[in-house]
Amino acid sequence: MSHELSIEPVGEHLEVDDDQSLLDAALRRGLYLPHACCHGLCGTCKVQVLEGEVEDDDASPFALMEFEREEGYTLACVAKPLSDVVIEADIEEDPDAIVQPVEDYEGTVVDIVDLSPTAKGVFIELDRDMEFQAGKYINVHLPDIEMPRAFSLANSPSEKRVIELNVRLVPGGEATTYIHERLAVGDKLHVSGPYGRFFVRKSAPEDFIFFAGGTGLSSPKSMILDLLEEGDGRQITLFYGQRHRAELYYHEFFEELAAKHENFTYVPALSEPKPDDDWDGATGFVTDVAHEHFGGRFTGNKAYLCGPPPMIDACLTTLMRGRLFERDIFMEKFITAADAAQESRKSPLFKAV
Repeated sequence: MSHELSIEPVGEHLEVDDDQSLLDAALRRGLYLPHACCHGLCGTCKVQVLEGEVEDDDASPFALMEFEREEGYTLACVAKPLSDVVIEADIEEDPDAIVQPVEDYEGTVVDIVDLSPTAKGVFIELDRDMEFQAGKYINVHLPDIEMPRAFSLANSPSEKRVIELNVRLVPGGEATTYIHERLAVGDKLHVSGPYGRFFVRKSAPEDFIFFAGGTGLSSPKSMILDLLEEGDGRQITLFYGQRHRAELYYHEFFEELAAKHENFTYVPALSEPKPDDDWDGATGFVTDVAHEHFGGRFTGNKAYLCGPPPMIDACLTTLMRGRLFERDIFMEKFITAADAAQESRKSPLFKAV
């Protein structure tokens, strides 16, 4: 059985199955609703129900407060229709956003490589081509694990059949432990996508700055390859931070890319180099290295940040002090299930900057 979902103020109408969330139905129709965790924890997908009823018991009481429920609000990522529903949602339109409906794919693991002591590259051949915009991610359904896990696409959008995921081992993480210890070449996986709202604003005239930390390198790698393949002549700078040399994966790849393209600058930085690293590059936090590289002024650029929340927060502070502000900064935080749970316990009245 299904019900009709109407989305105001855009006037869109679509069918939603009983066991399908409002968010999933919209994304599969190619309609973007703001979202992040997709598990009812963060509150990003909050919408107001104008007519009809939904079941949203899986919403965290920290992400959806009781007084908000009384005012008709729900979380689209967990809300399922009990009747025809009309909602009001903030739908952002951007000329550089490519609308790509979410679809399901069957994939076969064709290669697994050790990128670093804590990260693996997983290559999956899909049953058909996937069209995606650089910066987007997919959901991977792993055997015996209830919830799918999100991983950014690290390959160029020109590579549509074999996709690359960079997976860091999270201590105690059910999904990443499975991938690092049990996943094997030849395994079949169900994936869905593409998801996300992290993409390059190509129509803007500014140059590009990318910040990456940990396996946050995935999206910048895809974005940079896309720009270079298209022959974009603007200056592209990548600041890539890790603790020591063994964690700095794809180092040689980006060195070769920088040697080949005059408009691409690669700036790696190690925050805790080991004595035997034989490192003669930049040391310290990647934000300090970027501040020195640009002389403390970041105007004339658009910045794209991808990595763990502490790195993102440090980058925001550095960029704003260097006179680059919100309209020119775009980000994708890498949030684990534990991070999301902790974030959901913050008061909705408190906004971290």
